[in-house]
Formats: sequence, C-alpha cells, structure tokens
Amino acid sequence: MTHQEIAAILLQAEITQKACEPIRTHLPDLDLDSAYAIQKLNVDEKIAKGGIEVGKKIGLTSFKVQEQLGVDQPDFGILLQHMQFNQGENLAFADLMQPKAEAEIAFVLKHDLEGNQLTTEDIIKATDYVVSAIEIVGSRIKDWNIKITDTIADNASSSHFILGSKKLSIQDIDLENSKMQLFVNDELVSEGDGTSCMGNPLNSVVWLANKMSALGNPLKKGEVILSGALGPMVNLKPSDKLKATIEGLGEISFDVD
Repeated sequence: MTHQEIAAILLQAEITQKACEPIRTHLPDLDLDSAYAIQKLNVDEKIAKGGIEVGKKIGLTSFKVQEQLGVDQPDFGILLQHMQFNQGENLAFADLMQPKAEAEIAFVLKHDLEGNQLTTEDIIKATDYVVSAIEIVGSRIKDWNIKITDTIADNASSSHFILGSKKLSIQDIDLENSKMQLFVNDELVSEGDGTSCMGNPLNSVVWLANKMSALGNPLKKGEVILSGALGPMVNLKPSDKLKATIEGLGEISFDVD
C-alpha cells in the first residue's frame, strides 16, 4: 500500500469520524520515515485547503511510554490554527475523536532556531515566553490501538489545544520542578512535574529543534511548541469541566459540550 493510500485512510477516518484499523500493518516495523511522510501528506492537504501552521507538538516524552512502544525518542506533530481554542470557549465533544487531555508547558518562540547541535541555551535564548497549555489528543485509530508508526502517521494523535493567559519569561520558572495538577469535574485526576517530560521540558524542545533543523524545516519565530505532558493523560466525555494548574503559570480551564 502506498503512502498516499495510507494517508487517505486516516483522512477519511477524520472526515467521517469513523475510526480506522491500525495502519502499521502496511508499514515495516519502526519505519518512522514512512510514518512522517504519511503525516506530511495529510498536513499538506489541509494547508492547501486553507489551513495555517502555527507550531508543533511533541509526543512520547515519557521515557516509560517510549519503552512500552519500543522506541528511544519522542515524536512530533504539526499544529494548525483551527486546532486552537481560547479560554471562555467550550469544546464541542462532537468535533473530537476518542479524546484525552494532558497538561503541559508551551514555548512561544521569538526567533528562528536554525543550526546543528542546538542546545538548551539556544532554546532559552529563542523563547519569547512560556505559558500553560492543555492539549486534547485524539486518535483516528480504532480503540487507541496504536504503535509508534500509527501515531506519527496520525499527526502524533493531534486534536486541539488551549493556552493559558499568564506569560512568563523562561528565566522566571523552574521548568523541571513546577508542579502540575489536572482536574476533571473538580476531581484531581492527573499530577506530575517537569521531570515527567524527558526530565525537563527543555530537553524535549531541544530534541524537536534539532529534528526539525535536520529535516530542513527549522522552528520559526512565533511558533507555539507544546513540549509534552507533565502527567498521565485522561479520558474526556461530554459535559466534563477541565482545569489545570501549573506552578508559576496559574490556572487554565474549559468545558466540554
């Protein structure tokens, strides 16, 4: 099966909101290059129809999850403008597929990140500010029956995201030790800190910056980078009320219709 045919299966699943079977059976084991090529086909299709790229998301930033999937690196997906919603807006459950939520720290860049062997210092210099975020992940793969090639091809299981309103200089937050708590209907359902994200969210952004530079598509000024979950993801259902707090970055909340 060609990359185009696999991409069409995933796109059709999204359009019809009918999840498809895993697509990994059509690819060699751990063929990440093909999975990213499939991802790009569908992202390019959306951009050709008016979609606007606004950033990137980093997935598989938990070392434990990497081990479970038999990989030694995270993955990335592309954020498009229509995926973002704002505080004060509700999220329509009808627009989601098998949704789960996770809280994380977003980096917003003030200049491009080009070059080889980029370091944490390069990321710090390039970051305009950091802000809290809740990412809603979703899967076009039936029952979340995914391996690494499934999720990469499916744009790293991207769905939607919301950013907090408090912006901090990266110098003014302890990224590694900032505590996160995620509540659903006022019940604490997930907690963690920056160590859950590759030891420090900076590490995941360093990985992404070098990965994108190597691909000839460096991270750019103004992009939003979702650095990875600070704790376990949780399932979402209609009428849920979500709230996340990240130490130093305040509170972020929304309701699911």
